[in-house]
Amino acid sequence: IKEDFEIIDEKQIPSTTELKNEEKEKTEEARWSAPILSLAKKASENLALSYGNALKSASLVGFISKPVSNDSTAKTSVRCHAMEERANLMNMMKLSIKILIQSALSLGRTLDSDFPPLQQFFVVLEHCLKHGLKVKKTFIGQNKSFFGPLELVEKLCPEASDIATSVKNLPELKTAVGRGRAWLYLALMQKKLADYLKVLLDHKHLLSEFYEPDALMMEEEGAVIVGLLVGLNVIDANLCLKGEDLDSQVGVIDFSLYLKETQDGDGKQDGGITAVLDQKHYVEELNRHLSCTVADLQNKIDCLEKTNSKLQEELAAATDRIGSLQEEQQQLKQQNELIRERSEKSVEVTKEDTKVELDTYKQSRQGLDEMYSDVWKQLKEEKKIRLELEKELELQIGMKTEMEIAMKLLEKDTHEKQDTLVALRQQLEEVKAINLQMFHKSQNAESSLQQKTEAISSFEGKTNEMMTSMKQMEERLQHAEKARQAAEERCNKMKQELAGRLDTCQQQMSQLDSKCSTLEKELKSEKEQRQTLQKELHQEKDAATLLKTELQQMEGLKKELRKLQDEKQQLEKVCEEQEQALQEMGLHLSQSKLKMEDIKEVNKALKGHTWLKDDEATHCKQCEKEFSISRRKHHCRNCGDIFCNTCSSNELALPSYPKPVRVCDTCHTLLLQRCSSNSS
Repeated sequence: IKEDFEIIDEKQIPSTTELKNEEKEKTEEARWSAPILSLAKKASENLALSYGNALKSASLVGFISKPVSNDSTAKTSVRCHAMEERANLMNMMKLSIKILIQSALSLGRTLDSDFPPLQQFFVVLEHCLKHGLKVKKTFIGQNKSFFGPLELVEKLCPEASDIATSVKNLPELKTAVGRGRAWLYLALMQKKLADYLKVLLDHKHLLSEFYEPDALMMEEEGAVIVGLLVGLNVIDANLCLKGEDLDSQVGVIDFSLYLKETQDGDGKQDGGITAVLDQKHYVEELNRHLSCTVADLQNKIDCLEKTNSKLQEELAAATDRIGSLQEEQQQLKQQNELIRERSEKSVEVTKEDTKVELDTYKQSRQGLDEMYSDVWKQLKEEKKIRLELEKELELQIGMKTEMEIAMKLLEKDTHEKQDTLVALRQQLEEVKAINLQMFHKSQNAESSLQQKTEAISSFEGKTNEMMTSMKQMEERLQHAEKARQAAEERCNKMKQELAGRLDTCQQQMSQLDSKCSTLEKELKSEKEQRQTLQKELHQEKDAATLLKTELQQMEGLKKELRKLQDEKQQLEKVCEEQEQALQEMGLHLSQSKLKMEDIKEVNKALKGHTWLKDDEATHCKQCEKEFSISRRKHHCRNCGDIFCNTCSSNELALPSYPKPVRVCDTCHTLLLQRCSSNSS
């Protein structure tokens, strides 16, 4: 666990022997200075040991490789180191609080932010809060600030919301460290720093998100420091946050404040200062408790007054209700007496009426028994007739349901045939579009074939020309080589013949060398031309291979064209077959539509005509003659109306009846017309 302490040389820190000598010399110091010096000695010894170890480890990191140790020894060393750090920080906190209280009381005024002991107190407190902080990784980098746990105080204690809002509203603060320092300043000015930190320590499960388990705030030392901070309620501080740069302050502990020699005069005033301190602290605690109790009592008084007023209102309403209920009770008693008198009179009258009604009932019952026997006989006859009619109705309903099912099946067939017609038409259009596309593709392929054949013919001409030029160049080369050989032979002959004439031979040799150089230059140029021509030949050969591949592709395209044309012919055949099937389907559809119309008309006739009852008809519907014993009623089995015998003498076979049934004249003519139209 790394802390932000400044590393100091061991020479600057006083050794233990020097501190012991100073302790012997200063035996006659004041009472209050002795514990401060003892704490300073302990802190300096612990810090010297820790800083010495840190310096040694830092110096050995770059040069000596660390030996591999067991996990248990490493953990124990880390724990010991953490315990030492916690003890050092707690001792430094005790020293800084004691010196701050003593210096503030000696001054006797409110402290500013420039006061050195106050600055050192905030530095030590910051180190205590930073001890064991977990490093949080973000997108920008690693973040390690103590403002995170301080933000929890706002949620746990609503009184700290003012501090949090004022810290967030300060525009000068840009870092989390600066906001944390401003929060500590404001909490000290409110004299509630100890209370807020105590709330944090009571919720250690929340602090575990920010601190390691070996941190100072997670151990008992944190509770000790909170107890020490209660003594700071004696101090009045007036700290201005606007002018100070809290973001860039360097937190370095100045040990010179805690190692100064104390004066003799301060020891004399120790008793009075401690008494004043205790009295002031006691008075402030009393005031705080009294203000809390007063606020609680005022709240209780307000609640009692409200409940008292409510009870008084309820009492008044209850008394009013009691009076109204008593009046209603008297009225109800009077009404009960009147009702009793009236009921007694009505009972006497009803007794007389019942006697008279009994006599009349006995006389009427004899007549009713006779009527009942007659009605019972009529009922039996009507039940028989009703059963016959219900059987006929059930037959008609069954025929009707069969007709409806047939209608639905025909409608489904028509819808399916229409859907197939639409799908076949869409397929025809798609086939036509495919044929057009294939025709356009074939035209484009033929045009591109012609262009490529022309390009191949032009390339073949060029290659022929190049071959002829190559042959000419090779002939030139051969001539040049022959000339060179002849020249070399002549030179050899001249050397043999003119051995004595060196001067003339040298001149001739120089001329021959010049000719040879020119010939060599011409040879080089011809070789370069030959290389260029070979390169062009290679390029033309590549182009010829490309053209051959394109020709092969064209042949493949032609094959595909032929396949597509075959497919087109097959599709045309399929189209013709589908058109024939469509024509046949159209014929079937027209026939089914005619049948549907006939069924709809029959259904309309069945729905429109209802079976008339015998009591409803008194005259014949056609001739309008009145029915009698001689002229009887007859139902038409098609329309359901009632006719005489002359108007309903015809008989026809209906779909609801298997045998020929009685039908009226109008229905007979209509049914005959339908049968003739269906047969045609």
